[in-house]
Amino acid sequence: MAVREQSGFDWQTRLGVCTYSYGIHWRTARSGTTDLSFSNPLEFMDLCHGLGAAGIQLGIGADMKLAGQIQSKRESYGMYFEGQVSLPKEDADAERFEQEIRAAKTAGARVVRAAALSGRRYETFDSEKAFREFASNAERSIQRAEPVLKRHGVKLALENHKDWRVDELLGLLKRIDGEYVGICLDTGNSIALLEDPMEVIRAYAPFALSVHLKDMGVRLYADGFLLSEVPLGEGLLDIPGVVGIILKANPKVWLSLEMITRDPLKVPCLLPKYWVAMGGVPAKDLAGTLGLVRRNDSTKPLPSTTGLELGTQLALEDEHVRRSFAFAQFGPSKEN
Repeated sequence: MAVREQSGFDWQTRLGVCTYSYGIHWRTARSGTTDLSFSNPLEFMDLCHGLGAAGIQLGIGADMKLAGQIQSKRESYGMYFEGQVSLPKEDADAERFEQEIRAAKTAGARVVRAAALSGRRYETFDSEKAFREFASNAERSIQRAEPVLKRHGVKLALENHKDWRVDELLGLLKRIDGEYVGICLDTGNSIALLEDPMEVIRAYAPFALSVHLKDMGVRLYADGFLLSEVPLGEGLLDIPGVVGIILKANPKVWLSLEMITRDPLKVPCLLPKYWVAMGGVPAKDLAGTLGLVRRNDSTKPLPSTTGLELGTQLALEDEHVRRSFAFAQFGPSKEN
């Protein structure tokens, strides 16, 4: 039986591609290499359409010409488009933010994704105070963005980007209390902050305006555990169950595949440095996460790109995305 039938939702028709699923391709394209499956946003749309993707999530800056071209191609393909933007950090940055919102809307976006932190909480901050200062600044940035969003009728989806734990992000949304701000629900990131992924998904689903759909592989290592995106259906997440929870809460939300091909991330939760900015995370969360990792400890190596030639990296990245779409359409392969 196909996975989409098991979940009770025809979710393949809502599955698109986040730009980060092709991060190696994008970096290579920026270097000037032309022998690629795509080298610009319009060719990226062509590739994703060929995969059977419902749409794309992509940042286009303030390029109005490109926005118009994306809108035209999006309509011809019947695809969705979600934008990606950076929050306005200062009042002087509001004009740049508005230009990006205007371009995203012109391209067809009604939702744009943003992340308050580009890195990871346990690597970025050296104290709880430093994290709190970041959180306060991020809240001010969102307050600065909200009038612009309202003016253009575009909603902002703030990602749980290995920065916020559930109580913190939901608390932020409650304080903002605006219809134009919600969540970009990443289905795997919060494992790195010692949160149960299914509990996170249930908590965020009612507020999800956008989704980074991913599956995760894990392995124990001396200082904690390794965390890695893997093709859908090959990791620890119950993808049909995840999709069911999300689409029950918001049947119209798009599911953007974020299959990042890279070396596994180290989550050194057994080292003191990990904890300096984590606040009062209870011991039961550490125990629960390590138990989850032990039960799902991968019996094969997690995806890695170190030591691979560029051509092999590009091929692996494309293969991971295609395996994810095959899972969405047909369910698990016999190999899995």
